[in-house]
Amino acid sequence: MIIAIDGPAASGKGTLAQRIGGHFGYVWLDTGLLYRAVARDALAAGADLEDGAACARAAVALDAGTLGDPALRTTAIGEAASVVAKHPAVRAALLDFQRQFARTPPGAVLDGRDIGTVICPDADVKIFVTADVEVRARRRYEEYARRGENVTYDEVLEIIRQRDARDASRAAAPLKQAPDAVLLDTTGMDIETAFQAALNIIAHVTIGRSEAR
Repeated sequence: MIIAIDGPAASGKGTLAQRIGGHFGYVWLDTGLLYRAVARDALAAGADLEDGAACARAAVALDAGTLGDPALRTTAIGEAASVVAKHPAVRAALLDFQRQFARTPPGAVLDGRDIGTVICPDADVKIFVTADVEVRARRRYEEYARRGENVTYDEVLEIIRQRDARDASRAAAPLKQAPDAVLLDTTGMDIETAFQAALNIIAHVTIGRSEAR
């Protein structure tokens, strides 16, 4: 079983994916951490983030064991990751890792921006999670505030808007809803409501597939 969860920054897709993985006993991968780790390593090597070849070398050498690094969750690395992710060579270097992870038995949940369209186009369930940009900015601002980061709501809102624009306009695997993905708008939902809505979607899709057989 492969469950693909895509959506823009701070839509709640990561929290949902983690909860869904735990609920079903599936492994979970926040694929955004891969790009954050590549950005971290490229910066550590003194590379220019606009240099696709240099960033691709960092992607090829990536140690997946470092994905738990707390530094990957910072605002600066998040912004750097958004730049790194636009390079086709970086995305190509990380493709096999993500696809192999998705085949982990008995099932896997992957969240990102191109899981249902590029990484796992044949995923059993695809959910596209979104929310109004102001709501997403508020969520991310509160997340940063809990970690003690010195950033204002207005700054976070602008960061989210810029990231949305980069994600949607990049040539390589742009952010978009797969034609067969179910839209889940979490604007007016708390995490429990969104989680139940996601479980309902999964149940509906899997039952429909079973009946189709």
